[in-house]
Amino acid sequence: MPTTQPRPRVLVSTDIGGTDPDDFQSMVHLLLYADVLDLEGLIASPYGAGRVSDVHRVIDCYERDYPNLVGHDERYPLPGALRSIAKQGSVEVAGHDGLTGPTEGSEWIVECARRPEERVLEIAVWGGLDDVAQALHDAPDIVDSIRVHYIGGPNTLWSVNAYSSILRSHPRLRMIESNSTYRGFFERGPELTGPDNTVFVQEHAAGHGALGDFFAAQLPHLKMGDTPTVTWLLEGPREPAEPSWGGRFVPLWAGRGSRFAHLPQAVEVEVNTPIEIALEVPEGYGDGDHSARLVVDGRRGGPFAPGVLVDGRLEFRFSVYHCREITLQLQSSHAELDGRTGSVITTLPTPEAAAQISADHPHWWSDDPDPQMAIGPWLGARWVSDRRAEFLGDFAARLDRCQAPADADVGARR
Repeated sequence: MPTTQPRPRVLVSTDIGGTDPDDFQSMVHLLLYADVLDLEGLIASPYGAGRVSDVHRVIDCYERDYPNLVGHDERYPLPGALRSIAKQGSVEVAGHDGLTGPTEGSEWIVECARRPEERVLEIAVWGGLDDVAQALHDAPDIVDSIRVHYIGGPNTLWSVNAYSSILRSHPRLRMIESNSTYRGFFERGPELTGPDNTVFVQEHAAGHGALGDFFAAQLPHLKMGDTPTVTWLLEGPREPAEPSWGGRFVPLWAGRGSRFAHLPQAVEVEVNTPIEIALEVPEGYGDGDHSARLVVDGRRGGPFAPGVLVDGRLEFRFSVYHCREITLQLQSSHAELDGRTGSVITTLPTPEAAAQISADHPHWWSDDPDPQMAIGPWLGARWVSDRRAEFLGDFAARLDRCQAPADADVGARR
C-alpha cells in the first residue's frame, strides 16, 4: 500500500440497499482492501430499505473469491469473521432530539470504541449519522476514542436531527464532514481526469470474480461516493489538512446553521447546514389533535420536517444540499398554519466566511472553500478528482485479484 501508517481500525455505517446502489460498490472496494484494514464493524443504518442482509450479500461474493484473495495476502479475514461484525442499525431516522433509541449497531459502536486500544476507531459513515448520534448519547465517554468521516450533503437531508445533536452535544468529536469533496471520486472535472466511469466498470469490474461481477451489476458506471472515507485511510498521513486519496479539508468555520422565528422569505442561508424555524404556536393548536409538517423544495416523498413543540414554539428543522431558492410550505390540520409559504436561498460558504474558524469545534473539518479546488458547485472535489488515476489504478489491481488464481510466489503484495 502507498502508506506506511499503522493499520487503521475501521467501522463502517452504511445505508447499503437503500436509495442508492453505490454503497454496494463501496462495500466491494472496502472488502478488497480488508487485508490492510482492521475491520471491526459493518453496520446497516438509515436512510432507506437496506438491511444487514445487504451487507451479507457482498460478503457472500467475497467468500466465493476468498481462495484467490488469500493467495495474494494471507491477512484477508475469513468470511465468517466479516459476518460476525455485520450488525443492524436503526431502521428509522432520528427524531427531533437526534435519537432513535439503542440499536444493535449503536451498541456495537460503543463496544468497539471502548476496547483498550491506542489507535483511534475510524468510523466511516456512508448514510445517516443516527447510530453514531445514539452511541455518543449513550456513551459520551467514547468521544475521544473515535474519529468520524461523514459523507454529508444528501445524507444530512435525511439525518439533520442526528447531525444537529452531534454538532450541539459533542463539539470535541473528531469529525471530517465531506459535503462535496467526495464527489471527486466520480466527477472527472474539466480536464476529464482519470478513467471514464463506464469504461472502468466494463474493463476492470465485469468478469473479475464474484465481487467484480456484483460491482458491475449495481450500476453501469462507477460512482462509489462513499469510498473516499476509505481511500483517505489508504494513502497519505491521515491528517485532514494534508492532501490524500480521500481529499483535503479545512477547519470547520463559525456561524454555521440558521434559525428563524418566522417563515423566511427568500433569505440567504448556507447550504448543507441545519435550518431551524421556530413559530409561534397558534391558539388551540396544543388543545386538540393537531399536527404540522414542512414540505421543503416541493419534495412530496419527504423528508418532511415535522413540527415539534419545543419551549413553547413549534419548531421545524431541515437541511438542503443544492444551491438555489428552496420553497417552503406548511401543511397542517390547523387552519392558521396550513398553506403558509416561504423560501430560503442556499449559498456556498465563501473563503472569507470559512476563515472564521469555530472555536467550539476544534477537531471538526469540512470541505475546502477555495474555488480553485471546486468542480462546478462541489467544493473540494478536485482534491480527490486530481488523484483518480492513482486510486482507481490501485483499485483495478485489487479487482484483478478476484479474477485470476493466486500465485503462491507473488512477490509484490499490495
